[in-house]
Amino acid sequence: MGGREEDFKPSALGTREHWDAAYECELKNFEDSGDTGEIWFGEESMSRLIGWLENQKIPLNSCVLDIGTGNGVLLVELVEDILNPSDELSGFHVCIDKGTFDAISLNPDNAGSKRKQYVKSLHRILRPGGLFLITSCNWTKEELLNEFGEGFILLEELPTSTFCFGGRTGNNVTVLVFQQKI
Repeated sequence: MGGREEDFKPSALGTREHWDAAYECELKNFEDSGDTGEIWFGEESMSRLIGWLENQKIPLNSCVLDIGTGNGVLLVELVEDILNPSDELSGFHVCIDKGTFDAISLNPDNAGSKRKQYVKSLHRILRPGGLFLITSCNWTKEELLNEFGEGFILLEELPTSTFCFGGRTGNNVTVLVFQQKI
């Protein structure tokens, strides 16, 4: 990864226990008030992903996995989750990640091996030629290419809003579309 490993400080955000507790709280809030909770990276990000998929004319009967689905706002009908992958979880046409890889990168217990396991699991559950869409606030395009370059082809970088700071221009998030090599 070329020095990037030191940039990530271990955090509770990288643990399953944190997210189990967070979503238990969100579920209680939903049951009490009907509040669907946080939309990761905002509605613009969700609309960007859905718009891209619609423009690709992905068949309606395609199998889609929202990795780390969280509160399920992105794809309400989606019921599969990758937390406990098994051999039964395979053959997806499309896998979408909005922050799960970011969270794994913060795991205090050997984040590097957890990222490698994530990529390995992704290859196993995605069909050959399947699409992988990732939205990240921690990784640049080049860094994601380094993490996913083996076994995936970059199809497109989706445009995101930019900001200027200290005379440099950057993005709040990176959104890439990969295709698994056949």
